Amino acid sequence: MSSWVASIPSPGPEWQEIPLPFWPYRIQVYALVILVGIIIAAAWTSRRLTKRGAEPGVILDILLWAVVLGIVGARIYHVLTHPSDYFAAGHNTWNPFQPGSVWAIWEGGNAIFGSLIGGAVGIWIACRISGLRFWSVADALAPALLLAQAIGRIGNYFNQELFGLPTNLPWGLQIDAGNKAIPVGLPDGTLFQPLFLYEIIWNVIGVFVIILLERRFRLQWGKTLAVYLIWYGVGRSYLESIRIDPSEFTFLGIPSNVWAAFAAVVLGIVIFIVQSRRHPGLEPGVYHPGREWVRPDAEVDSEDTDSDDEDFVDGDGEPTGSAGAKATSPSNG
Repeated sequence: MSSWVASIPSPGPEWQEIPLPFWPYRIQVYALVILVGIIIAAAWTSRRLTKRGAEPGVILDILLWAVVLGIVGARIYHVLTHPSDYFAAGHNTWNPFQPGSVWAIWEGGNAIFGSLIGGAVGIWIACRISGLRFWSVADALAPALLLAQAIGRIGNYFNQELFGLPTNLPWGLQIDAGNKAIPVGLPDGTLFQPLFLYEIIWNVIGVFVIILLERRFRLQWGKTLAVYLIWYGVGRSYLESIRIDPSEFTFLGIPSNVWAAFAAVVLGIVIFIVQSRRHPGLEPGVYHPGREWVRPDAEVDSEDTDSDDEDFVDGDGEPTGSAGAKATSPSNG
């Protein structure tokens, strides 16, 4: 790799996989990074849910559905928006034992918007099974999901992907000349916008913004999720517009991923407005009526319950139970 002054070096191919002793396969660094993000997001979401009365460990039931369907959705979305990579003449489309098939998620190619759609379906299914309110889980997950996405972008750095147009900025990213995302004709030593780094910064700032708004305005009934969608959609719409390998489909000259980011913003605004009108009060609890989880050693003490539920957030800024709050909203939803 050539040397540049005042730029960000990329890890070489030897950093993308970790060999295992006494095992013929290698572990993808990208997969490990994603796993770390999932674990951190699950732990934080579990803490936020249990503080509001959910059964400890219920996040594992949700995680199973969300992760599996999230992976499926991510791959389907990527394949559908990059059809020439899989369905063009001479490509291996269906054989999972050869490189380049639609099944080879370990080779990269997982779209975040597809992951969000698939994961949302998984959470909805898990909530139907467990009795939890979908909006309660979505709100608990929102800041943790944004943090997990920031962590996941470190994997893009190791894979030398998610970079933008050429730049002369001192934080330009070095990319190996053989990278298939680089357009033909660019001179050797060209630096690129480090989109993975931009998104990390944007997402981390967004985590603090979401927590502060949640504390200040007592966001519930999906409104924390709405803020997440708006924040992430705004940032991603810009990043996708300067990406060097955008999705193949465009409408009015705008790549489909940018439209997807716009859709996230619009959806967030709609959710916020509709839920604010439907549910002006606080949630009566994270479970649907009749599906509540009761602690095995719980003691009925109405005075203690009223006292515990007076505050919406604790000293750490985490939402607390609201069963005793003045819930002017209907209990269903």
